[in-house]
Amino acid sequence: MLFPSYLFIYGQQRGYGGARGEVGIILRRYPDHLRGPDAAFLTTAQLPPLVSPEGYLVTIPELVVEVRSKNDTQPDVDEKVNDYLTAGAVLVWVADPDARTVTAYQANQTPVVFTATDTLIALPVFPGFAVLVSDLLPA
Repeated sequence: MLFPSYLFIYGQQRGYGGARGEVGIILRRYPDHLRGPDAAFLTTAQLPPLVSPEGYLVTIPELVVEVRSKNDTQPDVDEKVNDYLTAGAVLVWVADPDARTVTAYQANQTPVVFTATDTLIALPVFPGFAVLVSDLLPA
């Protein structure tokens, strides 16, 4: 998966924050509600992040990336997106490798679908991220 690499190049190397590959995030406590996105980005203001004794992020990344698997139903995806946004994520990307699309979700906004020929951006999390979806999700 190329998302962590691109988040590192366009975000972390340029000083906007820190990129993470697959990571566990505690979205709620008591009872704990844990999710494991495929990639995440914490802005500079979020660094260093709070981490649980088990090594899970307690700080909610501003950008969360989920790559849709063949087994994910739309209600499953909607639940994950809602969980991340409710916990405080600013931007959630859901990548669909089969459709070669990335859908960008933000609280109280209509989702935006980026197709293979579109340029994906990471606003409002950090400027300067501009990558063709086809580069992130090659055929």
